[in-house]
Amino acid sequence: MNEKMTRNIGIMAHIDAGKTTTTERILFYSGVNYRIGEVDDGESTMDFLEQEQDRGITIASAATTCYWKDHQINIIDTPGHVDFTAEVERSLRVLDGAVMVVCAVGGVEPQTETVWRQADTYHVPRIAFINKMDRLGAHFGDAVEEIATKLGANPIPLFIPVGTEAEFSGIIDLIENKYLVYSKEDQGKTVSEAEIPPAMAGEVARWHERLIDSVSSFSDEITELYFEGAEIPAPLIRRVLKRATIERKALPVFVGSSLKDVGVQTLLDGIIDYLPCPSEAAPIMGSKVKGGEAVEVSYSHDKPPLALIFKIQVDREAGPMSFVRVYNGTIRKASTMYNIRAKKRERVNRILRMHANRPEEVGELEAGDIGVIIGFKEGRTGDTIASEGSQILLEEIKFPNPVISIAIEPSTQSDGDKLRSALATLAQEDPTFSYRDDEETGQLVISGMGELHLDVLVTRLTKEMKIQARVGKPQVTYRESVTGEASADETFSKLLAGKENEAGLSMTIRPRAQGAGNRYLCSAKVRGMDDSFYEAIERGVTNSFKGGIQYGYEVCDLEVEVTAIQYNELTASLFAFEACAAMCFDKVARQASPVLMEPVMKVTVVVPSLYVGEAISSLTSRSGIVLSIESRTASEQINAQAPLAQLFGYSTVLRSATQGRGTFSMEFDHYEQKTH
Repeated sequence: MNEKMTRNIGIMAHIDAGKTTTTERILFYSGVNYRIGEVDDGESTMDFLEQEQDRGITIASAATTCYWKDHQINIIDTPGHVDFTAEVERSLRVLDGAVMVVCAVGGVEPQTETVWRQADTYHVPRIAFINKMDRLGAHFGDAVEEIATKLGANPIPLFIPVGTEAEFSGIIDLIENKYLVYSKEDQGKTVSEAEIPPAMAGEVARWHERLIDSVSSFSDEITELYFEGAEIPAPLIRRVLKRATIERKALPVFVGSSLKDVGVQTLLDGIIDYLPCPSEAAPIMGSKVKGGEAVEVSYSHDKPPLALIFKIQVDREAGPMSFVRVYNGTIRKASTMYNIRAKKRERVNRILRMHANRPEEVGELEAGDIGVIIGFKEGRTGDTIASEGSQILLEEIKFPNPVISIAIEPSTQSDGDKLRSALATLAQEDPTFSYRDDEETGQLVISGMGELHLDVLVTRLTKEMKIQARVGKPQVTYRESVTGEASADETFSKLLAGKENEAGLSMTIRPRAQGAGNRYLCSAKVRGMDDSFYEAIERGVTNSFKGGIQYGYEVCDLEVEVTAIQYNELTASLFAFEACAAMCFDKVARQASPVLMEPVMKVTVVVPSLYVGEAISSLTSRSGIVLSIESRTASEQINAQAPLAQLFGYSTVLRSATQGRGTFSMEFDHYEQKTH
C-alpha cells in the first residue's frame, strides 16, 4: 500500500443532512456498487442493520473501502442522531480527515455543532459539502454564512450552484472557471463542461475574487501574483489550500445534491486534493505505560506494530470483530499481538477489509490502514494493541455516561440466560450502554444515552436476537456526590484459612467542581510496602465509586485522598487492603453530606416563529431554563436546559403545542443536585 494514495475519512453531519445518501453516491461512482441504494427505499449499502433501514437513520458507523483515481479511500459513515454520539466519537478518534455534510435548507443545525466540536477535540481537518441544493428553501450563501458564524470556521467555497431549488442545474468550478453539468441519463456519471451563463458572470467573478483573497492570506506567492495581475496556477491554489486545510485554518466548501447526482465526483476529487494521507495528518497523543508521560505518536511504517481498537462488533459466527486503526508497523495474519490494557497476548486469526457488511479477507494491515481483526477475545473499544514489550499506550477514547435507564425482564425462565448473554454482547459493542441488577427491586436495569438509543437496543434484542422480554418505563440514571469534606479511619481484620489478614487506612473525601469527575490520591507512603498494595487500595476505592453512597448510584465529582496506611508485613494481604479501602470509603462518604445528583440536558427546540411562545411555555412548565433564542430563516431556535426527568414524553407535548411543526433534540450537559 502506498500511504500517499490512502485517505481515512469520515462523513458526518446532523440527522437528515444526507450523509448516507452522499456515501451511497461515492460508492456508486467509485465502482463499489453497480446501482445506487436509497435510504428512503431502505436499500442503502451503509445502513445495513435492519433497524437502520426501518427507521431511515444511521445507528452504527459502517466502515467501507473504495478507490478513486488510484487512491484508496477508507470511509466511516457516522450517525447524525445525538443518542449515538459514541459512534461519532470513536470514529473521529481514528480519522485523518472528515467531510462535513450541511443541508442547504436547514443550514448548521445543533448536532452539526456538536460533531464539529468533537472533530475539533481530535484535531481532524475537514472539508464541507453543502447538500440538497434542489430542495425547496435551499440557500447556498446562507449556509456558507452559518458555517462561519455558528462553527467559527473559515469557509472557502470552491464551487457555487447554478440555480436553486427546482432550477438547480449544475455547479461552477471557481478554480478552473468551468460550468459542470451532470448527465441525468447515467445518474450523473458523465460530467460535461458548458459555457458559464452570462447572467452569472458577475456573481462568478465575485466568488472567484473571494476565493483568491482567502487563499492569498496563506501564501505570499499567490499575493504577489495577484498584485502583478498575473494568472494564478490552479495547482498552486490547491497546494496552498491543502496545507491550510490540514492546519485547520481553512474549510474548502463543495456544493451539490447527492439525491440528484450532482457534485459528488468533485467532492471525491476534493477528498484526495485537500484531506491528508496518514503521514500528513497530525500525530496522535499517547502515554508511556510506565509513568504515564505524554508522547506524540506519528505515522511510521518501520516501527513495531501499534494500533487502536475503535469499535467492537460481535458476529454470531465469527465472534468479536475488532475494528482497528494501525498507526505503526504491519499487523499480519496468524501473528500474536499484545493487549496493553488487558495485559494479554491475542492471536490474529483473520484480517478483513470491510465493505459495509461485506468483508474481503486480506493478509495484513499496514500503518495508516483501517480494518477488522478476528480472534481477539479480550478486546474492548479504546484498547491499544501492539507488539509485546511496547511501552506506548494510545490515548483512550472517552465516552459519556448513560443517563437513562429502563427495567427489563425475560418473558420466560429459559430466556433469562439468553438475555444476559445478549446484554453482555451489546455492552461489549457499545461503550455507552450498560446493565446491572437493582439490589432493591431485584430487576435487571439497562442504561443508555436516550429514549431512542434504548429503543433501538431493545428492538435488537427482540427482533435480531429473538429474545422475548418485557420492558418498563424509562427512568433517570441518577448519580451521587458529596457537598462537604470528611475524614475517617478504618481497620480490617479477618482470620482466613488460619492466617490473619489485617489492614488499616485513613481517608479524606471532598467535593470537586461540577463536571470535574472523580479523582483518587494517595499521599501516604510506607517504606517497604510493595506497589501491589497501593494498587489494591486504589482498586477498593475506585470500585466503590460504582456502588454509590446511599442509593446505589455511581458517584461523581468527588476526590478521595488516602492520608495514612497501617501496614504490617506479617499480616498484610492484598484482599485485606482492598476490603478495608471499600469499607473506609463507605464510612467517610456517609459523613461528607451526600446528595443525589440528577442529569440536566441541553435542549434545542426549532419551531416556526409563530409558535415561539408556546414552545417556551412547554419548556418552563417542565423546569426548563431558556438560555438563548436564535432567529433562523422562517423559524426560531430555542436553546435551553432542563432536568431529564421532566423531558419524558416531551416530543408529544411539543408537537401538540406547535401543530406538529416543532422539533427538538437533547444531549447530556451536566449533573446537578436534585432539589425536587
